[in-house]
Amino acid sequence: MAGRGVVGPLLFLNLILYSIVVGFASWNLNHFINGHTNYPGVAGNGATFYFLVFAILAGVVGVVSKLAGVNHVRAWRNDSLAAAAASSIIAWAITALALGLAIKEIHMGGHRGWRLRVLEGAIIILGLTQLIYVLLIHAGIFSRRYGPGYRAEPHYGPGGPDPKGSVV
Repeated sequence: MAGRGVVGPLLFLNLILYSIVVGFASWNLNHFINGHTNYPGVAGNGATFYFLVFAILAGVVGVVSKLAGVNHVRAWRNDSLAAAAASSIIAWAITALALGLAIKEIHMGGHRGWRLRVLEGAIIILGLTQLIYVLLIHAGIFSRRYGPGYRAEPHYGPGGPDPKGSVV
């Protein structure tokens, strides 16, 4: 069952990985922009610059997505599920783009330092774990067994009871 007990730890893991991605991508991109391509491990190959741009974008959007996810795990309601599901799928899409560029960079070869290799590995791991997180969050849309779902709750929103006792 994909409840809070499964989504919560995966959310925390992805938050840590996305934070690592932001740190390593920003360090590498800073050195790349400053022209320190002779610094060990910064230059990589022709795909490095594009990979770094998409990696930092994926990291920032991923961290923001995890904030919406934390709000959803805390509240565990329909409205928080909508925000968490939408932001998680956008973060996964950008991570998938960075994943493709990471694979291209690895395939092209060249000298890549340990920071760039860690960044590539984190993006590859995040491609899979973010997809699992997206599937678990979206499982709540289809069944209340896996989450709050997108169904009208009798005591919430339009159609619910009025504080005075009459139905709106």
